[in-house]
Amino acid sequence: MRLSINARTVIGAGWVLAVFLVLTGLALDRAFEDSALTSIQERLRGKLYLLIGETDVSESGQISLPKKSALTRINQPDSGLYAWIYSNNKLIWQSSSVISAQAHFTSNLSSGEEKFDLLNEPKGFAMGYGIEWQTAEGRLPITFSLSEDTTLFVNQINNYRKTLWGWLGGMAILLLIAQLTVLRWGLRPLRTVADELRQIEQGQQQQLSSHYPTELRGLTSNLNALLAHERAQQQRYRHALADLAHSLKTPLAVLQGAIDDPDTVREQSERIQQSIDYQLQRAATAGRSGLNSPILLRPIIETLSRALRKVYADKQVQFKLDIPNNLTVRADEGDLTEMFGNLLDNASKWCKQNIEYHARTVDDNIEINIIDDGPGIPENKIEHILVRGMRADEAVAGQGIGLAVVKEIVEAYEGKLDLRNQIDGGLLIKITLPNNSL
Repeated sequence: MRLSINARTVIGAGWVLAVFLVLTGLALDRAFEDSALTSIQERLRGKLYLLIGETDVSESGQISLPKKSALTRINQPDSGLYAWIYSNNKLIWQSSSVISAQAHFTSNLSSGEEKFDLLNEPKGFAMGYGIEWQTAEGRLPITFSLSEDTTLFVNQINNYRKTLWGWLGGMAILLLIAQLTVLRWGLRPLRTVADELRQIEQGQQQQLSSHYPTELRGLTSNLNALLAHERAQQQRYRHALADLAHSLKTPLAVLQGAIDDPDTVREQSERIQQSIDYQLQRAATAGRSGLNSPILLRPIIETLSRALRKVYADKQVQFKLDIPNNLTVRADEGDLTEMFGNLLDNASKWCKQNIEYHARTVDDNIEINIIDDGPGIPENKIEHILVRGMRADEAVAGQGIGLAVVKEIVEAYEGKLDLRNQIDGGLLIKITLPNNSL
């Protein structure tokens, strides 16, 4: 069964609250019952001392009590409070409240010994206390006994339980209402996220707002990054298709008029293939996304360098890598391989022998410099090569398409690409990428 977070929390909180209140109620009930028993014991002890104080013993050992005791209840038949006096384990006196010959509590207690019992049949509490009375004939052992039925105790416990569980039930309702209120308030940001996502689906807004609690900011930021990434990807697809359609018009028109010219057909077919490759690469660029994993940069450059040494073995190209071993970028590995593969391939193609590769972190950016000792690029061609949406037939041979692809990838990651000629010869390609976006 699939339950919402709200339902899960309400059920869980309800169970916790119910268990807590039940255990609390049982603990309070037990504590009150123990306290009531202690109170009964103390009350019976006090009455027992009063009965002892009313007792008089003659020198011959005759026990006498006043006709009307200060304990008024023992003067009333079947009042619930009963008294007996024993000597040598024999009943020698009982109160007027006792209407049955059967005694509730019979015991022969030594001097100073006290005993408190809970009677089962009939239900009641009994307390006895033993003393020795000095008479002319010697010491007289006397046991005083009081018994009280459980009516008052049971009524007291029942009244307490009604009050206790009534209050606990009321508190449970109030606490549930409070929990539901707090829960609704606490989960409001999640409902807001769901509402904003529905509005995004309906095209009423572009991204999630930034007014969210700290716990949700990572989620909403990643969702916004994902949404921005998807919009950028769609935009690249549209641009790539539009540019591809535009770049194919001229070679197709030439092909229609040169069907009988094999050289022209081959040349235009190559131009079409270059345009298709270039635009597909633009469309496939992953671009910036908060979901990209950190990737070590040095292993990618080392792998490409080893491959290019074999491709340009006749030049014996020497690569100088100045890249920290722990430098990482958050990007798609395929994008990095394509970008640096084009840059290093161009540098290997046009260099004399040496290529330097420097990478470092500067403030909030990653700066990457690729320097070769080749002839460089004519100044009037640099801006032309890096124009956005450059078509294949307008690119400089051997550089145009590759650099245009690199420019598209760098822009997809919100970076900058800069080309400049070195004073002492060679080309410097500088790439600046936001460190927090990669």
